[in-house]
Amino acid sequence: MKFFKPTVTLLAACLFASACSPNVAADPVEPNHTSPAPMAPEFTGIGQWINSTPQTLQQLRGKVVLVEFWTYSCINCIQVLPHTKAWHQQYADDGLVVIGVHTPEYGYEKSLPNLQAAVKRFGISYPVAQDNDYRTWNAYNNRYWPALYLIDQDGRIVYQHFGEGEYEATEAKIKQLLAKRPAPSSTPAAKRPAAP
Repeated sequence: MKFFKPTVTLLAACLFASACSPNVAADPVEPNHTSPAPMAPEFTGIGQWINSTPQTLQQLRGKVVLVEFWTYSCINCIQVLPHTKAWHQQYADDGLVVIGVHTPEYGYEKSLPNLQAAVKRFGISYPVAQDNDYRTWNAYNNRYWPALYLIDQDGRIVYQHFGEGEYEATEAKIKQLLAKRPAPSSTPAAKRPAAP
């Protein structure tokens, strides 16, 4: 009889952040081809937006959106942050929008000043939504910190990953989705009125 021996990273996720249980597959999940990918739920119940005005997926239609569920004292979330920040920096001009949905595990993480200080400390410049009541978390039926959901230009969840790792696979999927973006249309220059 074989016993499952979790890795140190997986144990840290379970002990410190409830990120992954031993029965959760670490491999990325993509919808199968027999049914369309599910539509991404809208951000809901957000108490505060940091680094931006309120965002909606409807407004972001046509862009690739990476939704990251995290909480600032989760060690696994902290270890994923450099990758998320790098993707934001590298691909924002190509049409990637990163949204951090901060859903607290502990009471002190609900404090807006604590969250603002953490966003500043970690150097996060993309929008962060404060989801203290778990309304967006529940809309996504999410159960893990950290969790990444990639949403395509049509607003569908086409990829998800829970916990650390699989950074190359996630970045490859980001690139694949961005490659599908239509080229910006060239608008003809406005005609000047004829001189009198």
